[in-house]
Order: sequence, then structure tokens, then C-alpha cells
Amino acid sequence: MNVYTGDKIRNVAIMGHGGAGKTTLVEACAFLSGVTTRMGKVSDGNTISDYDKEEQKRQFSIGTSVVPIEWNGTKINFLDTPGYFDFVGEVEEAAGAAAGAVIVISGKAGLEVGAEKAWELCEKNKLARIIYVSDMDVENADYNKVVDELSAKYGNRISAFMRPLKEGEKIVGFASLISEKGHKWAANGKLEDMNIPDDVKAELETSRKALMETVAETSEELMDKFLEQDETLSEEDLKAGVKVGINDGSLVPVIFGSSINCHGVPTLLDDVIKYFMSPDTRKISGTNTKTNETFDADYDISKPKTAYVWKTIVDPFIGKYSMIKVCSGVLKSDDTLYNTNKETEERISKLYIMRGNKPIEVPELHAGDIGAVQKLSVTATGDTLATKAAPIQYEATPLSKPYTYMRYNAKNKGDIDKVSSALQKMMQEDHTLKTVNDAENRQTLLYGMGDQHLEIVQSKLLSVYKCDVDLIQPKVAYRETIRKNSDVDSKYKKQSGGHGQYGHVKMRFEPLTEDAERPFVFDQEVVGGSVPKNYFPAVEKGLAESVQKGPLAAYPVVGIHAILYDGSYHPVDSSEQAFKTATIQAFKKGILEASPVLLEPIASLKVTVPDDYTGDVMGDLNKRRGRVLGMNPASPGKTVIEAEIPMTGLYGYCTILRSMTGGRGEYAYEFVRYEQAPSDVQEKEVAARASKLNDDSADD
Repeated sequence: MNVYTGDKIRNVAIMGHGGAGKTTLVEACAFLSGVTTRMGKVSDGNTISDYDKEEQKRQFSIGTSVVPIEWNGTKINFLDTPGYFDFVGEVEEAAGAAAGAVIVISGKAGLEVGAEKAWELCEKNKLARIIYVSDMDVENADYNKVVDELSAKYGNRISAFMRPLKEGEKIVGFASLISEKGHKWAANGKLEDMNIPDDVKAELETSRKALMETVAETSEELMDKFLEQDETLSEEDLKAGVKVGINDGSLVPVIFGSSINCHGVPTLLDDVIKYFMSPDTRKISGTNTKTNETFDADYDISKPKTAYVWKTIVDPFIGKYSMIKVCSGVLKSDDTLYNTNKETEERISKLYIMRGNKPIEVPELHAGDIGAVQKLSVTATGDTLATKAAPIQYEATPLSKPYTYMRYNAKNKGDIDKVSSALQKMMQEDHTLKTVNDAENRQTLLYGMGDQHLEIVQSKLLSVYKCDVDLIQPKVAYRETIRKNSDVDSKYKKQSGGHGQYGHVKMRFEPLTEDAERPFVFDQEVVGGSVPKNYFPAVEKGLAESVQKGPLAAYPVVGIHAILYDGSYHPVDSSEQAFKTATIQAFKKGILEASPVLLEPIASLKVTVPDDYTGDVMGDLNKRRGRVLGMNPASPGKTVIEAEIPMTGLYGYCTILRSMTGGRGEYAYEFVRYEQAPSDVQEKEVAARASKLNDDSADD
């Protein structure tokens, strides 16, 4: 592929709901531009974008793929993103690297939640966008209905740039709002002239007049022309105003086509080039870590070399590639760059552009282009590469936080290290995946964006890295404490020939009134030397060991005030071990006599849902023993429900919330405190843990 300068580059994210036809659209673009000689199909598993075995098996995208094409002297870097919510991190990374987006909506299915989320992400990232209605060859596809749905939701920003032209019941072409000409689709996406029926002409004229009014408002100059020319604009002025409107977000054109037949795809490619801004006209800034001054990179080739790593690919077969977006200067093979995040130099031996999973070597990459570098030793997603003389750092793209988690175990104990190594590689690729070693509960946890995300990780571990893991429900970190006081006398005496063992303690146990989540506080009130001072540390060690596993259900104990006030010793047989053992016995007896209770972890939960679903969500939270604390308005039409809920109530919540809200609900939580568990929960848990009380591992 040729080397392109910033003015001849467009970086475009393809977004939308799963199954709307994003990958098929990218495949059609690749075919029409000559990248491939025949179009692949998602159902056949032979598309450029979906090269991963899991993608081919499941027939939907899991990761973002870059597919660069050349069209009319311009390079378009298409970023084909997943449509399902469990892979939102991939979409967020792509949105951070792109300058514009094509939101794909199925003409048959209409406006779906994935398209709504894509719109929200475009708003957040201030991305110019074009909406492409796909599947217009499918029976019951309805372009006008989609436009009406979009207009109802997003108002007069929506503008239908096309009107369908039919022969019989079949759509065979379109009438253009901009040129007012009719076009018929021919072979390989080519267009032929076509007459526009009078009824469509009338619709077109009305829509064009409304568009002119919208466009005239984009600048004083256009408004003056609009008023001077009897409230009309020339085609050139209209196009110029449309470009401004698209890029400032005040105008979103809607076009249509059939990707599988390449109908409408050349028009989309032309519009991407015509209306989306090239990188050299856009702004981007970072911080010079040496001077702390703002560095306006602005995709200027004359400024020092900088690049942002927006994604990482780690593949056992092709190796590790850092996907970069060049923000200033010109990167060349054999450059040595400085990772400002890690404060380490990295040598770039070769530069590539990726087309799916196929690296294509290039001699240089200009500011604004997207490429790849292989085998950087310390560089990760979110890092900045610059020169040591000008150590610029760009802000990392914020990614969604994973809240769904499962416990995982290697089926083969010999694979534990292998699983850990494989997950580390997968986490380099996917920053919405993380592992946590929960030492207290003797479990390792895998966090992801949803159940499907974790299921695919499990499948990938087996198919790619040859390690088999079980995903099981995680243990909840309960605690034990006491509600009353107790006074116990514990004597440990053992005679077995020679020196015996003797330790005797009298202790009181009370609930801690302050710092109740602390395991224990030890005090002594011994008078007269009934227990020598040199045995006090042994008593404290006995307490420290005892609180690790309580006598109620073998959970850690918190909130105990232990007071040693009396006891006795033997001048020969007493030892630290004897007093430690006596204390352990005293602790068990004392806790059981002081009304022990189970504490459960409570989370602070925020659920963001469309207003229509607040009743259903609150009802479900009540079923999960949640307490709704209040509701606050979020973005237009959405409400944040604030609640407190036991952590046990959050297991499987991601799937339930999506099901209740059609995928529109989101949630976040954090642990806040421990609270006494209801008696039925305690009884059930104590019965389930009975076998653990005499088991040193206390593991299940």
C-alpha cells in the first residue's frame, strides 16, 4: 500500500448493533476497492475482519479489526468494531482512534440498542457520523421507518440524504437530496441515471428545503447567501455547509444500501471522503512530561514524532503488535522512540499497517495515519511513544470497568501457571478483562463485561492456549462477629512423660464499638503475675490465628475486643505454645457464648436506566434484598437509581439487567461495609459451611 499524508487519510469506526451488517459492509468496501477479488461472508467465516477462530465459530465480531482501503486517491482506515455489549472496550478504543463513525442500522430490525449506544459514544467522543441503513435487499426492510425512528429519538439533526427508488416492490436505486438526481444501482456498485417519480420529487424538495435551512444556520456567510438567493443555496454551498454540520455534530445524514450486493457502498465511500475531516485539519494535544506544558500535536508532520498506542494484538501465531495512531511527525523504520509512560526507549525495527490479521510493511507513517509496530518490549495500550527530547504524553482512552466476575480453576493442576500466563497475554489485548487473587477466600477471580465475555475467554483459553478452566460461582467474603459479651476460663494441660504442657487463661470477649471491621484488639488486665508478661505475646498470637477462621462458619472474624484478666502458669510445664493453645480454645468458646452472627458485604450500587424501566429495576432490586436510596436524573430520558445491596444479590445481575431493559441498563458498584446477615441467610450459610469448621483449608 502507498504511503499517505494526513490530508489523504480518513479514520472511520464502523459501529452498530450486533448482526446489523458492520463486517459485511467493511467486506464490501474492501471488495470494491480491490483489496479482495471476492467478497467473504460472515456465515462462511472468511471475512477480513473476523479472523479470530472464536469470531468465525460464533459468527460475530469480538475484537476491533483495522481494514485500510484506497478509494479515489484517499486511504480510509476502517475500524470494524463488535456490536455486542460485552466487548464495549473494543468499541471505546476504536472511538478514541477514529475521527468519524458510520453507524450501521438494519433496515429490517430498525433502531436497536447497539446503535443507540454507538450514538452515545459518538456524542461522548465528539465524532462526526453518518448513518448507513443496511439490508435494503431484505424483505420488509423499511428505510423511511428507520428515518422516522431516528428523527423521533434525535430530532432535526437527522437528515435523510436519500429517497428509495423502486421498480415494482423492489428498491433499485435512490434519489439524492444533495444533487436532486436519480441513480440506479448497476453491477459492482456502479450507478446509472434514473428518472425520479413525481411523488418522490415532492418529498425530495421538501426535505431539501429543510436541509438548506439547517445548513444556512452553520455560518453567517451561508445565512446571507440563503436569504439573498430566495432561501436557496447552490449545490457547492450546500455541500460545504453539510460538511460543517456533520463535523460539528449538528447534522447526521442517513443513507442506505445493500452491502451484500455492494449497492449504496460506493456512495458511502464518497461521502466519507467528502464530508469527514482529514486528520491534518483536526486538533489533538498532549503534555510534555519534562516541562509540564501542553503540546499541540494537531497531526502536524513538522512537529516532533509522537504516537498513541490505542490497541494491542497478542496472537500466538502472529505475535504481539501495538496498534498506533501517529499524532505528529513522520514515523520511519529503525526509529528509536521513548515510551513516556514507562520512561523506556523502544526501537521500531519495522512499521506495518494491519489488514485484519495480515501485517503489510510500510517504510513510514505520517501524522494522522494508523499503523502497527511489532514486539515492543514494555509498551502497552494507552501508552505514548515520543522522542526523548520531547517526551509527550497523551491521555489514555477511558474504558468501561468490568463488574461481572466468576471464580476460575484450572481443571488440570499442572496448568495453573499456563493459565496465568495465557490470561496475562489476553489482558494485554483486552483492558476490560482482569484477574484478582482473592487470598482471603482462597479463590482466583476473572472479571469481564458480562457472562458472554467470560465464556469466550474460557473458550479461547482452551482453543488457543490449550488450557481448560472451570468457571464457577465465586465465594462471598462473609465475616463473623459477636453481639454480646462473654467470660471464659480455658486451661490447656497435657502430660506425656518428661515436661508437660500447661497454659491457663481467663478472658473476656466484647464487641468492638469503634473500628468494628478490625479483626481484634487485645488488652490485658492481669494483676499479681498470675500470667507472666512473657506469655502475653503467645496469647496475642493465639488470637491472631483464631480470627482467621471463626467457629460459626469458618469465616474470618472481625470486631472482637479480647481482654486477658487472669489465669495461671506452671514454672516448668508452661510454654508459649501452651498459652497459645489455651487462647485458641478460649476464643472458640468465648465467641460461641457471645451471640455470634454472620456479616455480609454490602455494595453501593448505581443503576442507569431509561425512565421507562425504573419501576421494573426497583422491583427487582427489592427481590435481591436491595434498598433503594434515591433516584437522580441522568442524561435526557435516563435515571440513576442509587441503592445498597448485598454482594450476593449482584451475582448474575448483568444478564438480568440487560434482559429487563433490552440491553439499555448499566450499573456500577463498590463495596461499602459489612452488615448483619438476616437469620435465614445465616442459617443456610452455617449449614453449608459445617464441613469447613474442622477442615484446615476452609475452601470449597
